Amino acid sequence: MKADYSNNKILVEHLIKGDEKAYSYLMDTYYHKLSVYAKSLCRDIYMSEDIVQNVLLKVWNHRQKLNAKYSLKSYLYQSIYNEFIDQHRKKSRLLSLEEEYIKTLNEIVNEEDNSELTRLITLVKQEIQILPPKCKEIFILSKQEGLTYGEIAEHLNISFRTVENQMSKAFFIIRDKVGDKVHTLLFLLFNKKLFHNKH
Repeated sequence: MKADYSNNKILVEHLIKGDEKAYSYLMDTYYHKLSVYAKSLCRDIYMSEDIVQNVLLKVWNHRQKLNAKYSLKSYLYQSIYNEFIDQHRKKSRLLSLEEEYIKTLNEIVNEEDNSELTRLITLVKQEIQILPPKCKEIFILSKQEGLTYGEIAEHLNISFRTVENQMSKAFFIIRDKVGDKVHTLLFLLFNKKLFHNKH
């Protein structure tokens, strides 16, 4: 007997089970509607497509967290709005980071010659590589991947406090080698990659 995916409870239950036909029904039913809604929020067709694709991918990847008691349609529209807010914040943050990057780079170049700056950044890279394994993993997720402490805790299934402690440990180890410029050097090292990857 063919499942009635138009029934919210049945659709959600089949999604949770990993039913690809249920997911195809979801895509066919909501993709265009969600795209129209996303475009009304951001006024950008490319950004709206990214938003919808991200939301639908998250629905599938985290389908075990769905609840058949609640409206999937409402959940999707709320998720589109949340994703739009997240992307808008990231875009605004990137612009302010780029300004800060240029300012910080100018300041440190005025204080240090290029060879000294290169030496310090190389030293930071080396210290990161020899951090204790768990400490290194958490530090890279934070600085290189841009995850928040909460996201790292969820990703690694550890407590928020553990993430804080390991990050403090990493900063202490690196600061011991490069001194008070540790935050400036880390900013230059990781945000330089961010801006290069953006283009």
